[in-house]
Amino acid sequence: MSSPPDAVGLLSTADELAARRTGMAFQRTRMAADRTIMAVMRTALSLIGFGFTIFQFFQRLNESGAISHDRAARRFGLALVVLGIAMLAVGIAFHVSYMNELRRMRVQLKAEGLIRAETQFPVSLSLIVAVLLLLLGVVAMASMAFNVGPLD
Repeated sequence: MSSPPDAVGLLSTADELAARRTGMAFQRTRMAADRTIMAVMRTALSLIGFGFTIFQFFQRLNESGAISHDRAARRFGLALVVLGIAMLAVGIAFHVSYMNELRRMRVQLKAEGLIRAETQFPVSLSLIVAVLLLLLGVVAMASMAFNVGPLD
């Protein structure tokens, strides 16, 4: 149980320190979620980049006449790109869901007076970059699958 407020209605020193520790725990949890989405981005970018490279390499070999059948390799490259895009989309959805729940819990704790929550949770720069990477992956996939767009 928390200590009763002192004469002027402020939290006791122990309660104030506990509220600050809890607030900092929320910040650490938010930063951990950002690190998780960055790890998903790194893996997805590797899949997208490697898949696109395989696709382009075998397409160029086919165009130069060095090989006559490149469909299997090109499909494998496209599959890697699709896998990277899917992984990134799931990672983004998980991150957004997790952050919304964290914000909800923070609001609830503030309403109960257990934390101050004077600062806002900023928009995650990692999430913004992840969405941009997702869009870039979709453009690359469309270019590969339909031979259209800026990558054609």
